[in-house]
Amino acid sequence: MTTLIYVELEKIFRKWRTYIGFIAMFGMTLLVQIALYFTQESFIQGTTRQLSDQFVLQGNFFNGYVIGYLILNAMFIHIPFLIVLVGGDLLAGEATAGTYRMLLTRPISRFSLVTSKFLAGFIYTFLFMLFLIIISLGASVLIFGPGELIVLKSKIIIYAADDILWRMLLAYSYAALSMMTVMALSIFFSSMVSNAIGPIVSTMAVIIVFLILSAIPIEFLQEMRPYFFTSHLGQWNGFFDDPIDYKDIMNSVMILVGHIIVLYVFTTYLFIKKDILS
Repeated sequence: MTTLIYVELEKIFRKWRTYIGFIAMFGMTLLVQIALYFTQESFIQGTTRQLSDQFVLQGNFFNGYVIGYLILNAMFIHIPFLIVLVGGDLLAGEATAGTYRMLLTRPISRFSLVTSKFLAGFIYTFLFMLFLIIISLGASVLIFGPGELIVLKSKIIIYAADDILWRMLLAYSYAALSMMTVMALSIFFSSMVSNAIGPIVSTMAVIIVFLILSAIPIEFLQEMRPYFFTSHLGQWNGFFDDPIDYKDIMNSVMILVGHIIVLYVFTTYLFIKKDILS
């Protein structure tokens, strides 16, 4: 299995489309950091204007933690598109290239092949999120230094500098799990077609449809909302609540893991039954 996963990772990182997400994320993050570097005074005034009218604020409110939090908030909704660029090609790409028969004439079971595709996809997703942590949080803290973080929710929360890093690491870890769910969905669609465009469009369509259904104020849809995986993609922000509702977060984790398992089982079943001779 280890060799299979290594081969699949080699295939992933040999294709240029794999690097589109990394390049796009690096470019966007760098642009945000440069823009904030040259406009930090107006950024601080705009962020703390209402608070400074009522409170005396002391501390460094323009720092790497603030920028890391802003970048994750701003880009998280767009990251799924960059993930499905790779996930949608994992199985459909083999069909397009006509390599199914060659692969399965070797002593490799279909179960092992699908499992290695899933694990390679998850490793790619983990590396992508690790890259995001390094450029958005790590680089921002190195450039702008650490400091306090203001979070505006139902109440205003100001976290001390030594109370932020662990929240950030847990938030990014949860975000990685969310993106693995998206990856699993794209591999599921990839198992049904022989062209990578279909899984990419289908995965994004499902995400958009679920988000729209979640926003419609109909009682039936609102009751279904907790079971949509899209309702739990943004739960990473729960690590910036005070106090943190760990029960709510664990419930979201279980739902996302449940979606991954169900998608893996369906994908494996479809691939084992797939006719590769036609």
